[in-house]
Amino acid sequence: MGLDIRWPIGLMFLVVGLLMVIAGFTVPPEQLQRSLGININLMWGVGLLVFGGLMTFFAWRGSQKNGQNPPGK
Repeated sequence: MGLDIRWPIGLMFLVVGLLMVIAGFTVPPEQLQRSLGININLMWGVGLLVFGGLMTFFAWRGSQKNGQNPPGK
């Protein structure tokens, strides 16, 4: 029972961040004008991707130190 909580948190933030980045790239220009030209979905999506990437990296690094395999292996 050695589940590292960083794995599910990191993977969840990666998935949500990826969805927000996709939504940020597909936003119509009219909607960007209403939000003063700021693509908030893209900005937050990149932020969530970075955070999720860091969490999964630290989980992977922790599993390497403890001699455990990451989930799915």
